[in-house]
Amino acid sequence: MNKTIIIRGGGDLATGTISCLHQCGYQVLVLEIAKPTAIRRSVAFSEAMYDGETEVEGIKARKITQFSEAEACWHQVIAVFDAEEQEAAVEEAKKAEAVKAVPHFAFVDAAIAKKNLGTTIDMADYVIGLGPGFTAGVDVDVVIETKRGHRLGRIIREGQAIANTGIPGIIGGYGKERVIHSENAGVFHGIAHIGDLVKKGDLIAKVDDAPVYATLDGVLRGILRDGLPVPEHFKIADIDPRLSERENCFTISDKASAIAGGVLRAICIYENGLRSGEGRK
Repeated sequence: MNKTIIIRGGGDLATGTISCLHQCGYQVLVLEIAKPTAIRRSVAFSEAMYDGETEVEGIKARKITQFSEAEACWHQVIAVFDAEEQEAAVEEAKKAEAVKAVPHFAFVDAAIAKKNLGTTIDMADYVIGLGPGFTAGVDVDVVIETKRGHRLGRIIREGQAIANTGIPGIIGGYGKERVIHSENAGVFHGIAHIGDLVKKGDLIAKVDDAPVYATLDGVLRGILRDGLPVPEHFKIADIDPRLSERENCFTISDKASAIAGGVLRAICIYENGLRSGEGRK
């Protein structure tokens, strides 16, 4: 039986799913853009796009430029494919043709873009969408809830996930205050580093010459890669107000793990259905 799963996106939430499926014996190929903008970079396989190889919790991911390189990776590392280097895989891997070059049975859109970037239900025998932007039974088979709370990680077989509110989930009593956005467009220059303890008002970065200050006391959980151009109001940093949580900057989050559990459960249900002759569910 084909054990290959293609996943769109290699950010920190996607990495939870990628890691989980890899450890459970699935062959995972990740489709990523040339210059990812994950801020929780210490736990994002997308960093392989810059460095050629990266590691999260003991699992390595390696950038490849041809689908034919994936098979050599699967037994040891995650294969991260530069979707922009192939004519068939244009902007953000929107074309279904981008995934047809590798035989696979499942496709997971884990870009967490809050909208559908072009995923269709015919991209694989079983298609899963993470978060808002997908409709179960229409453009995907099932949707996995990504909003923090009671329904996080649940499988949605009809309809959509909870709509994006634009307000980050509450951590340590803080919501929107803990996520920092650029006030102007320009080139991002990081000053602080992931894992640093910061105080409200500390200078942590610049966008061109405009300073970016910490919005509260805490641990810098994520910050954008240095040198990237950013538009106005772009997400560039994330502060965890819980000072005791510093080590968690370097491990997959509880949210990512919950979402991963939902994806794995959905795939297992699908495979059990195939064995019982029930077909696509």
